[in-house]
Amino acid sequence: MQEQDSVNKVDRNKVYFLIVVIAALLGINGYLYFKDKQQSSRFVTVSTEKDRLKLEVEKIEVELDKVNSLNLNLSEKLEAEQLAARKKIEDLKVALQKGKLTQADLDNAQKEIKELRDFVKNYNDQITRLEKENSYLKVERDSLKTTSDNYSQKAENLEKENEDLNAKVKVGAALKSSNITINAYKIKSSGKNTLVTRASTADKLLINFSIVSNTLAEKGYHTVYLRVFDPAGNLIISNEEDLFEADGQKMQFSSKIQFNYNDDNSSFNIDWLNPKPFSKGIYTIILYTDGFVMGKSQITLK
Repeated sequence: MQEQDSVNKVDRNKVYFLIVVIAALLGINGYLYFKDKQQSSRFVTVSTEKDRLKLEVEKIEVELDKVNSLNLNLSEKLEAEQLAARKKIEDLKVALQKGKLTQADLDNAQKEIKELRDFVKNYNDQITRLEKENSYLKVERDSLKTTSDNYSQKAENLEKENEDLNAKVKVGAALKSSNITINAYKIKSSGKNTLVTRASTADKLLINFSIVSNTLAEKGYHTVYLRVFDPAGNLIISNEEDLFEADGQKMQFSSKIQFNYNDDNSSFNIDWLNPKPFSKGIYTIILYTDGFVMGKSQITLK
């Protein structure tokens, strides 16, 4: 009986030991399960945070690109700040591409992203202000250009008015001839001039004229240019280099004289010797002075 009790006691001890071992194994398994679950949850949390930070960096880069699309001329300071920001963005991208990140890495990335976000906001504010200033300057420039163009146009108009006025004054001051008479003469061997009407006997024309009174005309010496046209309409000249200017163009002349105008009803004459024989028909003479036609007349030779 005593031997049986001893056996039963040993069996009970084994059972107790097994129970303790089983309990220990269950505890270890539970600990390992909880730890594995905690590590999995932490990995998922770290991975999610990394993806979120990547997205933040991309948003900041897009915002920076949007600001630069305005194509403004930036100062050296703004250019340097932009380059520094883009360098930091690239560094963050590289850091977030790593397979494993510690919580310290994530905390540091979050800090740098916050600094970048603040920078882009401040940078955007500066660009917006710069854009407004440029717009204002453009408006001012356009306004000044318009004002300048208006003044230029007014100056051109005034210059044109002055030119027109000067032209009118010149026209108003131009001398006009009156009482023009033309006679043909034959020069005898004795030197005496004989009045003739036939072309075959004529050697020269004597043109007499008076000047119409003009208070606007300049008193003093004026040059009268004579142009003589034969019956065929050809200009008769002695020298091709004899030129004067009238009606805005260069002209050849047949003869010229200089006279002193005093607005005193004086008469003048031009003694013109034909360098070639006269022909039958109508000869036309035109007088010019000071760039304008002074008068014209005709004579018919038989």
